[in-house]
Amino acid sequence: MIFRKIHSGSCRAWLSRVSLRQELCFFSSVPPQPVPPLAQTLQGYLRALEPLLPPEELSHTRRMVHDFGRPGGLGPQLQEGLEKRARLNKNWISDWWVQRAYLESRQPLPVHSNAAISLPRRDFNDWRSQLVFASRLIAAVLDFKAKINTGQLPVEFMRGKPLCKELYPLLFSSCRIPGPKHDYIAHYGRSRRSPTHITVVRNYQFFQLEVYNSDGSRMTESQIHGQLLRIRSQSWKTDKEPMGILTSEHRHTWGEAYNRLLRDKLNQESVRMIETGLFSLCLDSPVMRISDEKYASRKAAQVLHGGGTFSNSGNRWFDKTLQFVVGEDGSWGLLYEQATAEGPPVATLLDHVIEYCEKPDPKRAPLLPLPMPKKLYFHIDREIKRDIEHAKQNLDILINDLDVNVFNFKKFGKNLPKQHQMSPNSFIQVALQLAYYRVHSEVCPACDIATQRMFRGGRTEYIRSPTKQGLQFILAFDNPSVSREAKQELFREAVDAYSALTEAALNGHGIDRHLLGLKLQAIEEGTSIPKIFMDTAYGLATHFKLRTGQMPANNTDSVMCFGPLVPDGYAVCYNPQADHIHFSITAFNCCEDTNAERLARTLRDTMCHLQEMLQPTV
Repeated sequence: MIFRKIHSGSCRAWLSRVSLRQELCFFSSVPPQPVPPLAQTLQGYLRALEPLLPPEELSHTRRMVHDFGRPGGLGPQLQEGLEKRARLNKNWISDWWVQRAYLESRQPLPVHSNAAISLPRRDFNDWRSQLVFASRLIAAVLDFKAKINTGQLPVEFMRGKPLCKELYPLLFSSCRIPGPKHDYIAHYGRSRRSPTHITVVRNYQFFQLEVYNSDGSRMTESQIHGQLLRIRSQSWKTDKEPMGILTSEHRHTWGEAYNRLLRDKLNQESVRMIETGLFSLCLDSPVMRISDEKYASRKAAQVLHGGGTFSNSGNRWFDKTLQFVVGEDGSWGLLYEQATAEGPPVATLLDHVIEYCEKPDPKRAPLLPLPMPKKLYFHIDREIKRDIEHAKQNLDILINDLDVNVFNFKKFGKNLPKQHQMSPNSFIQVALQLAYYRVHSEVCPACDIATQRMFRGGRTEYIRSPTKQGLQFILAFDNPSVSREAKQELFREAVDAYSALTEAALNGHGIDRHLLGLKLQAIEEGTSIPKIFMDTAYGLATHFKLRTGQMPANNTDSVMCFGPLVPDGYAVCYNPQADHIHFSITAFNCCEDTNAERLARTLRDTMCHLQEMLQPTV
């Protein structure tokens, strides 16, 4: 067996190649996601509130939680309903979670929902090399898809347990469709005649590119390259009307424009081709380079939102599940829509792409005449033109409001926490809380992501901070009267407490999805919303001012990036390597309290101070 180690959420996983029969066995052996015990979740909820609430408010909430959970109360009744739902459904919470967290959200997809991964710059700076690399990238993704289709994709293991793989086929030929009250996901890869094309976007113009030959074989890199050259020759000028900008709108606004757009048959056909395509390839113009320090931030922002309506934002269809971005300047990355895609499967895909791109192309192109890539045309009337103008204005406002700060912390990496028998992820999470406290003189609710794919149909769970132990350490750290040894001990307790929460979440015993399930079960049963969810403490606890995420791949200098969950918050992503850590921090400029650059500077200092505490120089 060949083993390969990857990050999955906050943990490592082991991959091994197995036969298809074994693979199906492992898939069927993935257990259902448990409904955690009610008393355990309520105790965990109160523990999470301890560092955030003053004593009198905590006492009030404690009484409310006790009433909710007492025998014969509303809590046990709803718990029983959830346990019944778990028996009758593949997964008791995933559909509810996707609906609530993504499809019912009316905020624009860029910044607020879609996640971006910016990969290390390729060594080229011209359009010819851009197309050569893009051809290889397409071939690599098609190779990955073939492994899914033939059952050759390695089974992923986490701590000896196989992970659910149902998300993989859904990554391709899927798209989010706007609706008036909520969106829905369309999966076209399940149809009898699966799509065989991708969408290529250049200078705001969309092209349908067939990537399979008439005999069903995948096109070779040289065939794809020839077709990309043809697309370039058909898209010299930038289109006056960037249709893709419409997908960046508030979901209700885009839903109305979508219905207007589809009244026309030509538009219907073009939109359908984009939605059904396996994935999209965005051929971007270069990112404006100011300095090496700022370039990493601009590169990440470029993948996340396209840089604005005068840059590459018109090269996106933000509803599409997978959009690969390749810039003329060697920048590249992936933008993905999170209702269908999430970190670990996307990271596995990118690992495969990077590995494939390092190998030479062994296949020779068959001498077959290929059909011209089909340009997708739109009929734009006065109403659609007005919709595009409004969308351009709103997207530029959103982009100008987002501050993106990407930096590489080079003093140490994950080896330092490991030397002290600490989890690198827990180490960084405690450091983030300390840095936030140093900037804002308070701790705040923060969420990290734990995968739930060791369960059938599982998606994600939150790992919450700060903990009570974390707060004790934070209050002691800058206090000169506390000895270094005492600080070390408090730090270790804080890191261990976070690791324990991580362990619980990975075993299906987190608190957030369970609390959400209880609330939605009450709505399902037609009872009034329980008082604990109307309590100000619940509002505070779910106002996550720190949205965090670890890049779930451990072998490249990649940077993940997304926007904050709340207007007065931050999003912090990190990718710990052996001797350095990549960070990206985003915040909204319209909030006077938050500043991405200030938090980045404080985080750098905090990491250095923690190193000095653990390894004092003589």
